[in-house]
Amino acid sequence: MFYYILKYAVLGPLLRLLFRPRIEGREHIPEDGAAIVAGNHLSFSDHFLMPAVIRRRITFLAKQEYFTGPGAKGRLTAAFFRSAGQIPVDRSGKEAGKAAVREGLGVLSRGELLGIYPEGTRSHDGKLYKGKVGVAVMAIKGQVPVVPCAMVGTFEIQPPGQKIPKIKQVTIRFGEPLDFTRYAGMENQKAALRAVTDEIMYAILGLSGQEYVDEYAADVKAAHAKKFPKRLR
Repeated sequence: MFYYILKYAVLGPLLRLLFRPRIEGREHIPEDGAAIVAGNHLSFSDHFLMPAVIRRRITFLAKQEYFTGPGAKGRLTAAFFRSAGQIPVDRSGKEAGKAAVREGLGVLSRGELLGIYPEGTRSHDGKLYKGKVGVAVMAIKGQVPVVPCAMVGTFEIQPPGQKIPKIKQVTIRFGEPLDFTRYAGMENQKAALRAVTDEIMYAILGLSGQEYVDEYAADVKAAHAKKFPKRLR
């Protein structure tokens, strides 16, 4: 109930008024049935803008830190994400990745939309980074289509470290659903998982026009943080 109040009565109308999102390809999102919406991740604003323009409810796998922050602000943030039906994901280690896949498959088994950012973290520089294979595992094992999505302009309105976004129009593009049924039963084969993930990332790249970096965003951010500890937050 809280999700629909936010979307249709409070946050959704406000976001559409302020950012006037230009929506392209929304017809590619299935009207019913399970599907994954896989997007690039440029800004904290992505969590709110994409769901605001999708007619169906969408559940995101959100990083666990949103649910464990200290103080009143942390409790408020955790309550918001829980009320909106988002699922906390521990991003540390292999077992954590398996838990995220299980949670995602649970959403899909109910015939719902699952939102995921295959890069695993926000881009710190506006570039598109190598995707992690969890999205491929869920697509193959769940036998569901993957709708690529590109957020365009959200990095400019709210780059990392900026708390209040600039008021500026953004574009949200959805591509044609990708069918991976030909990989049925291959969710444990590394080559298949990488092929599926790369196809998804290539589709996102075609929609976003970003520069692509064939490295994991988390690794690049960690290296950058060591070199420039005061620049990246």
